[in-house]
Amino acid sequence: MAILVTGGTKGIGLEIACRFAKPGADVFLNYVSDSQAAAKAAKRVERLGARVHLIQQDVGTPEGAQLALDAVAEKVDNLDQLVHCAVRVLAQPSLEVDLHEFTKAVNLNGTALLYLVRGALPMLRRGSTVFYLTSRGSRIALKNYAAVGAAKAMAEALARYLVLELGPRGIRINCVAPSGVDTDALRSVYGDKTDDILRKNATETPNGRTIKHDDYTSLVEFLASPAAEMIQGQVIFVNGGQYLHA
Repeated sequence: MAILVTGGTKGIGLEIACRFAKPGADVFLNYVSDSQAAAKAAKRVERLGARVHLIQQDVGTPEGAQLALDAVAEKVDNLDQLVHCAVRVLAQPSLEVDLHEFTKAVNLNGTALLYLVRGALPMLRRGSTVFYLTSRGSRIALKNYAAVGAAKAMAEALARYLVLELGPRGIRINCVAPSGVDTDALRSVYGDKTDDILRKNATETPNGRTIKHDDYTSLVEFLASPAAEMIQGQVIFVNGGQYLHA
């Protein structure tokens, strides 16, 4: 089994990587700059028995995505899971943000899904699954979140269009949206308000608690299994029913 996770050395990406990190598996962790976090993540995955391959590359460009996939192809012939979790946060008003930086963020947060699928296609086989990590910001306008939320809305639509081309090949693609998980990305958006927001999420969720890592990693594992063969192009929220009531 082989899996590539972009943004796989921290947060949600790392948790998903660990879910699939079993003896004999090849786990490819993509990151951009934090080598210290990457080394720590590699040790954690290695303790689970998997072979770890770190890939330092910016997949927010077609060239960078292809270089990352080329690095995977040097080690394995087939890729069972492709998970796009990397995110670039610009917590600024849309009318004030640097437009070049905004474009870079949109490319990584949204368009890169196509870059990665195109680059991985020679290694994807019948039964392979592509995952895109999204959020409620794709549907609900959140303050200073446009560079992420608008891009994720585009990627969700892109995933649906890709179903038309991947489905006949026996390849699945789905989007998973965990709510309120304490990650570096979340803290970069909300800063010192993060803890209060997480506590508020727990009170607003009918289930009465915040999301645990097992909640969404279990879903991803199921969606990657043969039992989920007919689940295609979906956006599945893992939030305990948080957004179902006013």
